[in-house]
Amino acid sequence: MKILIIEDENELADSISEYLSEENYLCEFARTFNQALEKIESFNYDCILLDIMLPDGNGMKILEELKKQNKQDGVIIISAKNALDDKIKGLQIGADDYLTKPFHLSELAARIYSVIRRKQFGNSNTVRQNELEIDLLAKTILVHNNPVILTKKEFDLLLYFIGNKNRVISKSTLAEHLSGDFADMLDNHDFVYAHIKNLKKKLSEAGCESYLKTVYGTGYKWEG
Repeated sequence: MKILIIEDENELADSISEYLSEENYLCEFARTFNQALEKIESFNYDCILLDIMLPDGNGMKILEELKKQNKQDGVIIISAKNALDDKIKGLQIGADDYLTKPFHLSELAARIYSVIRRKQFGNSNTVRQNELEIDLLAKTILVHNNPVILTKKEFDLLLYFIGNKNRVISKSTLAEHLSGDFADMLDNHDFVYAHIKNLKKKLSEAGCESYLKTVYGTGYKWEG
């Protein structure tokens, strides 16, 4: 799962990233309003952490731009401003949640999980598709009630595919999701194929139906 941290307080941004990385999130940064605009125009995120007060602009404008582009990224406003008007305005524009500084990182992680679960998995802690069952909290997978052991990248891919069920996803999009900004620096996307090959093999050996299809010349699609 990929998170964009829009925050100009470097120490706070680094602390959030360090904590969320331990929770298996891939974190990217935008320290200014203009950097944030570039990020949301170029990439998609599972959740965006948005500071309202940025050195070169108002974070509310970021929300308005996301709405204008019809983006579906989850958004949590994180701000030292505890004004009710700001909270109401942010939620009305399109934010999913609001957290006032200072906050506990464990609470932030819980809210991120809640936003992603609500937007991508129908507000459920468990995702089921016939013989396949995924516990989002425990990060465990069962096929025919037998555990399947995946790497972090394979698990992330599986959730991404299921969260985008019946959509064709290109290799470049998958590379961006798995590697973030570093995807543009890679010579090719062979690592995406390798992760997908291993994921398909493990699910197949466990007796899972072949839901993950290759769309030749285009990308991949999870059918369901």
